[in-house]
Amino acid sequence: MPHAQPREDDDQSGDEGDLSDLLSELRILLPGAQMLTAFLIILPFNGGFAKIVQAEKIVFLATFFLSMTSLVLLSAPAIQHRVMRPLQDRERFKRVADRIMMAGALSLALAFILGTNLVMSEVFGHVAGIAACTLMGVLIACMWWWLPLHLKHGKRI
Repeated sequence: MPHAQPREDDDQSGDEGDLSDLLSELRILLPGAQMLTAFLIILPFNGGFAKIVQAEKIVFLATFFLSMTSLVLLSAPAIQHRVMRPLQDRERFKRVADRIMMAGALSLALAFILGTNLVMSEVFGHVAGIAACTLMGVLIACMWWWLPLHLKHGKRI
């Protein structure tokens, strides 16, 4: 059986993952950020938007800002990679890109949580909005952070 040659962007330490994995992960996150942002961009142009209370407008603005921030952060590593080619310090780039990606994921998570509050508050009232965004926050925290860390440390589920 032939021995596979390591790719140019493989990380020899095995801890960081390779650059193509990181960029593939970004391709998974970006559509969610894009869909949410597209929804938020058109929302103020809807006739009923003017009728929402001031508190909901503040939640909308926070959600919109977080969603746009996630788009900037999640697209940054790919753009930076293109601008910096050829990479002089691949390991440093991967460390920085990983941090940027995690900041983008956090921003996207907060936008999902506030977006849940915005929609549920409008449809079912503020108490339901708070309950739903709390549940969404717990779901995201568990699936995006707790479970991977739990599995990383070899614990069984």
